[in-house]
Amino acid sequence: MTDRFGPRLVVMVKAPLVGRVKSRLARDVGPVEAARFYRVATAALLRRLGRDRRWSTVLAVTPDRMRAAPFWPQDLPRIGQGPGNLGRRMQGVMDLLPPGPVVIIGSDIPGIRPEHIGKAFRFLGAADAVFGPAADGGYWLIGLKRRPRVPQIFGNVRWSTEHALADTLANCRGLNVRFLEVLEDVDTGAEYRRWRRGEVNGRV
Repeated sequence: MTDRFGPRLVVMVKAPLVGRVKSRLARDVGPVEAARFYRVATAALLRRLGRDRRWSTVLAVTPDRMRAAPFWPQDLPRIGQGPGNLGRRMQGVMDLLPPGPVVIIGSDIPGIRPEHIGKAFRFLGAADAVFGPAADGGYWLIGLKRRPRVPQIFGNVRWSTEHALADTLANCRGLNVRFLEVLEDVDTGAEYRRWRRGEVNGRV
């Protein structure tokens, strides 16, 4: 994928340091095991999606100073997420990138497959926005056509709650919105044990 204005997949990633990732999961399984899950899930996702020629993949890294760290595949371009809450950081990514459709995902949803990303970009051929709902009331994917303008949809959202998707959709009034399948996150010990058994969107 070499088209400067073609579709871009942005994967939001955190430096996979013990005590700095998956804090909710760490409360149940410990910070070391939570960090291990994050590293394994992220590496598997980037193997599945990172070099698909239907889109260009960009890593949006936090903290910004970790962009050059050895955790990331060296052939994938990296940008910093910048400051602020999740909404401000995602809006910054949407505002920053060159014209063309952009899909943003997290890096720790085991069930994301290339067919999900391909379908999201197909939806954006006609729709203004596409969401991948999560089972907990949030969402694992957000995509915007970004034409004729980049909509501002991430303000006043109650992040990390069951209201995150509904709040974001309230900001999308007037936009043509499509939806993908519901997938599950791994944020609790029970979800982690189900993931270990291969019961959460497939095991990585």
